[in-house]
Amino acid sequence: MLILAKSILGLMLGFFIAVIFGFFLIPVLRKLKCKQSISAFTAFRHASKNGTPTLGGLIFIVPTLVTMLFLYLRGSLEITHSLLIIIFVFISYALLGFVDDYLKIKEKNNAGLSIPQKLLVQVLIALVFFYIYMKGGGDANVTITSLGINIDMGWFYGLFILFLLVGSSNAVNLTDGLDGLAGGLSLVAFLSFGIITWGTTWVEGYQEIAIFCFILVGAILGFLVYNTHPAKIFMGDTGSLSLGATLAAIAILTKHELSLAVIGGVFVMEALSSIIQLIAIKKFHTKVFLMTPIHHHFEKLGWEETDIVKLFLIIGFMLGMIAIYYGVWM
Repeated sequence: MLILAKSILGLMLGFFIAVIFGFFLIPVLRKLKCKQSISAFTAFRHASKNGTPTLGGLIFIVPTLVTMLFLYLRGSLEITHSLLIIIFVFISYALLGFVDDYLKIKEKNNAGLSIPQKLLVQVLIALVFFYIYMKGGGDANVTITSLGINIDMGWFYGLFILFLLVGSSNAVNLTDGLDGLAGGLSLVAFLSFGIITWGTTWVEGYQEIAIFCFILVGAILGFLVYNTHPAKIFMGDTGSLSLGATLAAIAILTKHELSLAVIGGVFVMEALSSIIQLIAIKKFHTKVFLMTPIHHHFEKLGWEETDIVKLFLIIGFMLGMIAIYYGVWM
């Protein structure tokens, strides 16, 4: 039960440090005019949010790293090979998102980095991930135990890593459109993966991965103190890209790639709605949804923002519980 106690301690520390850090950070960001520019496409419901501070991902990124350092110094946490990979992805994607947010703030629009620039950096991150992973004795197998599937992908596993990192990070990024939505769903996702990781005893450093998940759950909860409706700050790409990529990294390291699709079911739904809409417009000159990502479709139908967030969080929570049942019991 020691891992449970450490996880709860990490969660509490992550939460309190995030709340305190956010209390001081938000006025600084306002003073520096780090403001979010609301897209013309969403101005029909969100014009009042224009000028809300962004870079809020720092509220859970910095406290997570500080808490981990504290637990390491007091001997409650070991720096394992698996944990180093997760920290690398967590920080790398946060830096990528930070640069993107900085350019948006500087230019006062939502352009930021170009798609080729983002993809280039993501490919480099995936290559480093793959190299460190294989050097540490990792295998290139995709395993679905319940179905008896075990596929050795060889060097193509690097492409698989890239696909999961890019897909997951961008799915969370697309979901970050309503107050508390991406943060709340990420909290549920990391909570689910934290519980699943408790049982992945065959993974080197599984306890540290689980503790990391719970620290981040606490830090995200602290962020939600300021991000729930009406939001005082947005996480920006700094937060959303980091959260999505880190979820993918944990799924890969714990061999629960299939669980990622279930736990992140709402994220998948948001991404798919955008892809379907794009194909429908390009190929058939029609729309399937009133607006995408799909949370905007519900807004167009007249739903209140808070009701959409509650519905999506309930769906996310139930999918998380299904994944825990599948990942731990089956």
